[in-house]
Amino acid sequence: MIRRWIAGAIGVLAVALAACAPGGGEADGDKVTLSLWSWRVEDVKAYEKILATFEKSHPKIHVEFKPFQATEYNTILATGLSGSAGPDVAQLRAYGGLQPLVEAGRLVPLDGKVDALSGFDAKLLEGAKGHKDGKIYGVPFAYQTLQVLYNKKLFGDNGIQPPATWDDMIAAAGRLKAAGITPFAVAAGPDATWTLPIVHEIFGNARYGSVKFRDALLSGARKFTDPDFTASITLLKDLEPYFPKDVAAVKIPDVQALFATGRAAMYPTGSFDLAPVLAANPSLEVGAFQVPPPPGSPVTAPVTPGWADGSFGVNAGSAHQAEALELVRWMATPEFGQLYASELKQLSAVPGVTPSDPLLAEMAKNYAANGAPYTLLVDFRYGQPNGDAVFRDEVQKMLIGQTEPKAVAESLQKGVEQWFKPGN
Repeated sequence: MIRRWIAGAIGVLAVALAACAPGGGEADGDKVTLSLWSWRVEDVKAYEKILATFEKSHPKIHVEFKPFQATEYNTILATGLSGSAGPDVAQLRAYGGLQPLVEAGRLVPLDGKVDALSGFDAKLLEGAKGHKDGKIYGVPFAYQTLQVLYNKKLFGDNGIQPPATWDDMIAAAGRLKAAGITPFAVAAGPDATWTLPIVHEIFGNARYGSVKFRDALLSGARKFTDPDFTASITLLKDLEPYFPKDVAAVKIPDVQALFATGRAAMYPTGSFDLAPVLAANPSLEVGAFQVPPPPGSPVTAPVTPGWADGSFGVNAGSAHQAEALELVRWMATPEFGQLYASELKQLSAVPGVTPSDPLLAEMAKNYAANGAPYTLLVDFRYGQPNGDAVFRDEVQKMLIGQTEPKAVAESLQKGVEQWFKPGN
């Protein structure tokens, strides 16, 4: 009797311990439940469909998708991974956003554990690597490109073609403004300052010198106070008359609505905005163009800036690492990549995946031919103050008349010098 009671108590304890495993994963017979955390609350239905495909080929694994608000996710994830209630697999930020988790030892290095990673684009893998140890901590899931979306009907109605030169673009903006149409849907309100470096990259990457200037920055040969970079900031001030009125008060939902409803003709943004714009107005005819190099640009061909959006990594404290590795290995396959691209209208990072959406396919082609890093995001988020954050705040001040382009560049250089060491 006593032996049976002890055996029963041990069984109950084992179940309780399993329930307390990281991510809340429970073993149901031979079946394991994995917790997958994300910052994409809008993607629940898509991920349920995607993960159902994984479960068909992995019947002993069930995956629970748990999204959190994007603005709170970094803190929630760091807390979760530091204790026993974190996820088994987590959606990870890229570049500098990944480093605190790497340095805290919260993630499993995937080198030698996910063979398919050897075939991924080296530029995209950089976003999933430890900055100091060079190890890979996640399977990249997507990349983003930057360009101008445009309303085909408004262009046609006003006799405008996608611009071949910078002067063509300015002339088109003037014609649209005269017709009562906002030329460029840009937001600089309190919730939207993070988009300002993106807008700058779209219009200014070629003007500051693109990849060659970025390489010179990293080596210490040039600085953000260089005249070419200052000139690229000046472009935003020059374009301000074609932005929405009182741009510093405009919010992200406002600009998306402006473009989706045909009140704005062009939307300088990332490939990530195509899906929400079309969701708001499925009948909208959208095209995209690379911005022609502005006068004085060291680069003479249009550039498509881009970056790795993030990756999926394994919690070093997970009680189900073997199963978690099975999931991330599957996330490196074309099957996952094609589902991701189709269900979410995003550019998959998995090699060989071709977007079914023709506009996304065009963006992918432009990036493959003329891609350049989004410099502030890729290289200057590894310390504090964050270069991207300094820049967006200063640009907002410039747009409301509180500072000038030269001062913006000086503030950016002063900020990153506090931690950035050229050549490291």
